[in-house]
Amino acid sequence: MISRIIKPLVLQYLAQFPAVTLLGPRQVGKTTLAKELGKNIESIYLDLENPQDLEKLEDPRGYLLKHREKLVILDEVQRLPGIFQILRGLIDEGIASGYPSGQYLLLGSASLDLLKQSSESLAGRIAYLELSPLDVREVEYEQFEDLWIRGGFPQSFLAVNDQQSVIWRSNFIQTYLERDIPLLGPRIPAETLRRFWTMLAHCQGSPFNAAKIAKSLSIDGKTVAKYLDLMVDLLLVRRLPPYHTNVNKRLVKSPKTYLRDSGLLHTLLRLDDSEDVLGHPVTGGSWEGFVIENLINSAPERTEVSYYRTSAGAEIDLILDLGRKNGVWAIEIKRSIATTVSKGFHISIDDIKPSKAFVVYAGDERYPKGKNIEAIGLSELCGLLQKL
Repeated sequence: MISRIIKPLVLQYLAQFPAVTLLGPRQVGKTTLAKELGKNIESIYLDLENPQDLEKLEDPRGYLLKHREKLVILDEVQRLPGIFQILRGLIDEGIASGYPSGQYLLLGSASLDLLKQSSESLAGRIAYLELSPLDVREVEYEQFEDLWIRGGFPQSFLAVNDQQSVIWRSNFIQTYLERDIPLLGPRIPAETLRRFWTMLAHCQGSPFNAAKIAKSLSIDGKTVAKYLDLMVDLLLVRRLPPYHTNVNKRLVKSPKTYLRDSGLLHTLLRLDDSEDVLGHPVTGGSWEGFVIENLINSAPERTEVSYYRTSAGAEIDLILDLGRKNGVWAIEIKRSIATTVSKGFHISIDDIKPSKAFVVYAGDERYPKGKNIEAIGLSELCGLLQKL
C-alpha cells in the first residue's frame, strides 16, 4: 500500500530541490514509494545495504556522473555518510551548468548522524519529508479500529488476520533491537532497550519520569535520556513538549511520551486483538496517542505541537499552534461516543484562549458544545487540518 498523501509532496519537492530526503522507520514503505515514483521518471535505484549496490559506489563521483540525468534513489543512505560531500559538489556543478533539480532521492531510517551530515553538507540544497505509518486519511471509516489495533505499518495493517499481524510486529521489534539499532551505531544491550521500550508503552501518554525509569533499569538518568533521544530519532516515540504560556499557574514541565505506532505499543504489552486492548488500562493512552499521531500528520508543515497541564490537573491533550493566520487549536480526546467536556478542559481554555477548541470523539457527527467548543470526529478534523 503506497501513501496517497505523501506521493504528491515528494514530486513537488523533487521539482523544487536538487535533493530530497525521505525519512521514516524501517518497513514503513519508503522503498515501495520510491520505486513507484521511479516508474514514471527515468531513475536508478541503489540499496546501500546490498553489497553489490554498495560496490558500485567505490568511485561514487564517477558512478553518479554517469547517471546524472536520472533520478538517483539511494536507499539506507546512512550506510555511506561520505556521500553527502560528493552530492554537494555534483549538485552545485549541475546548477551551474543548467541541470534541472530533482536529481537525488535519499531514503533513511532517521539517524541523528544522517540529519546532521546531510544538513551540514547540503544546506539550502536539500528538503526533508517524513513518511509515517498509514493514518485514517488513507483507510475507510470501517477500518479505523483495525488501524488502531494493528497500527499503520502496511504489512501489519494488511495482514490476513490478527495473528499474522502480531507475528509481523513481534519480528519487527526483534529485528530493530538486534540488528537495525546496532547498525546505526549505539551499542545498547537488546534486552535493556526492550525493557525501556516496554516501560514507555506502559507509561503511554504520561509525563516522562527519567528517575523512575532509571531506577527500574539500574542505570543513571542521563543514560535514560539518551535512550529516549534514540527512540525519538528513530521516529518510534513522540516526545510531546509542554505548552509554554504566561499564565499565573504552576505548569507541568515534563514532556509526555507516546509510542507513535499503536500496533507496536500493543505488541510490546502483549495485547493481540481488540478485546485484549479494550480490557487493558492502556486503552485510553493508546487511543490518545493514535489520535495525536493522526492529527499531527494531517497538520500543515511548521505546526508547533504541545500539551497543557497545570499542577492542579487542568489539561488540554493536544495544542496545535498553526501560526498567525490560523491561531492555536486546543483538542480534548475521548475514546467513547460521549462528548462531555471536562472541567479541566474548560479551565484550560480560559487560561490559553485558543482560536478554536474541539473534543475529538469516537463518532462522526460535528456539533457545537457551547463556549466555542465543538465535538468532531477524527476523520473530519484531519480533513480540516489538511486543507489549511
